[in-house]
Amino acid sequence: MTTYKTQLRWREEVAEGTMAFQFAKPPGFTHQAGQSMTLTLVDPPHTDDAGNARTFTIASSPHEPELMIATRMRDSAFKRVLRDLPIGAGLNMEGPEGDMVLDEHDERPAVLLAGGIGITPFLAMARHALETDLERPIHLFYASRRPEEAAYLEELGEMPTVNPYFHFIPVMSEAKASGTAWRGELGHIDAAMLARYLPDLLLPVYYFAGPPAMTEAMDALLAEIGVGQNDRRHETFYGY
Repeated sequence: MTTYKTQLRWREEVAEGTMAFQFAKPPGFTHQAGQSMTLTLVDPPHTDDAGNARTFTIASSPHEPELMIATRMRDSAFKRVLRDLPIGAGLNMEGPEGDMVLDEHDERPAVLLAGGIGITPFLAMARHALETDLERPIHLFYASRRPEEAAYLEELGEMPTVNPYFHFIPVMSEAKASGTAWRGELGHIDAAMLARYLPDLLLPVYYFAGPPAMTEAMDALLAEIGVGQNDRRHETFYGY
């Protein structure tokens, strides 16, 4: 895997407890929507047993001029240093990695099941589908606890107005604890919810990403309804 030099361009809070970071795209670096990269801090002032490198899904699409990640801000040495890095600071990066990408030659519908920060690969896919005028039905189910914790909720909610092949179904499990009214789906993604939006549960290819408990639950759910293993593609996000 090739090692590149990059620099921090900007950062911002994109949801409660979640920050996005944008980095310069090194010359010659290319990736597919859904892939990841490994960032390594250079001489950080703090470290821990997990070391100075972490792997993040690239949340920006391949067509964007910069590389973006979005991550929950756990209290780890790596994320504290990343949060406090001065704009322009240099980092090392390796990649791209991962094979959870949309096969653009597969015309079957794609169903994307996101839990929490597992939205990042699907944000890249949704942006890429829009930019390339991909004429493939995509349903994105986005599970979060409250709207305030759901990164890119507004952007994704607007995409169906400009991409008729894209369908967005946000799902909140603790909407009553939100400070705003919620009129979307409630509870958790299950077979009944999928059936309300998908005319044939066995036709699509399913992609799912999120915390370990969520990915395990989605894998079991899809297996139970008869989705074959080759049509279940996933990525697990661990906190650190």
